[in-house]
Amino acid sequence: MSATSSDSDVDMHPTTTLSDAVPFSRPPTPGPHPLRIGWYGLGAMGYFMARNIATSKKLHPASASPILVYNRTLEKAEKLVGEIGSAAAVVASSPAQLVTDCDVIFTNLANDAAVQSVYNDFTKTLSSIQPTRSKIFVDTSTIYPSLAAEVDKSLSKFSYCHFVASPVFGPPAEANAGKLVIAMSGDYRSKQVAAHLMFPGVGRKVVDLGGNVEKAPTLKLIGNGLIMGANELLAETLTLGEKSGIGAQTVHNLVREIMPAPALLAYADKMVNDKFDGKAGFAIDLGIKDSLHVRQLAAETNCPIPTIDVAHQHMVTARSIHQRQNQTGSQKWDVLDWSAIIAGCRVAAGLDPFDSKVDHIVPDD
Repeated sequence: MSATSSDSDVDMHPTTTLSDAVPFSRPPTPGPHPLRIGWYGLGAMGYFMARNIATSKKLHPASASPILVYNRTLEKAEKLVGEIGSAAAVVASSPAQLVTDCDVIFTNLANDAAVQSVYNDFTKTLSSIQPTRSKIFVDTSTIYPSLAAEVDKSLSKFSYCHFVASPVFGPPAEANAGKLVIAMSGDYRSKQVAAHLMFPGVGRKVVDLGGNVEKAPTLKLIGNGLIMGANELLAETLTLGEKSGIGAQTVHNLVREIMPAPALLAYADKMVNDKFDGKAGFAIDLGIKDSLHVRQLAAETNCPIPTIDVAHQHMVTARSIHQRQNQTGSQKWDVLDWSAIIAGCRVAAGLDPFDSKVDHIVPDD
């Protein structure tokens, strides 16, 4: 997942009607058997998304039974059930149970390797059970577009199986609040079903990218590239503010006045106040993974993106410094947030990477 909106408590999005938010009509009634929903992956984003689908089931009469949840770390699945109760969710014994028992299976996983591994396991189960009614697989992870095509191809070998690529935009705070933006591409009817399960519990807006499953992951990478580029610009200008004697906080105040986008304000606040705890945001490892994907996409389409190249270098620099601190036991955070991209700018300018107080400038009156 990635962070694209404010971490503040202020609701920047007015109430959205169903017709504005979901570009699909309601799907047909599934028949005498209510839909059974499964969820694999309860990380920083997946936990909130699964919880919100489970607790918003009252808005979807077709899905009356508790959702099945699975996570490699059992404690996370048990924590979710403990939070919302067994009437809303139950722990699956295995990924195979998700595939066997569920009609719609959502996944939210950390990287391409995890997605490939999980879907390989899914196809093995499908080979053994040979489904006789529709199964929809919805992946909400951030992956390279060609992997979405590979997963779609592997699932299409089985009758009644369909795949929807559905990455989401927003940080954990917006996943918690059910305010994500959801991109979708793939089989139309499957998108209908998935969209009406995810709105309004998981997201505030669904964007339809058509039938080519590669399109939604492509938009996701472009969106993450936009945030990376904005973070790089923030990091450079905030650092210049410190070095020039203006002060980073003064630059942050200026951003608030002339470019008050929620994402810019949220990340500027993190950079100015050294809020680099990745457990409360978006881990820099995932940011670097995404930057590699964006740069690969740019190379394949012959589209230079120098800002993302520099952002990648600065994130790698920040991670390298953090790993060195881990080795010496001097690290402040176990997981580094990708807003720590500013560390690359700071050290290049001769400043402390993670502690702005060391070189803090107090502007003259």
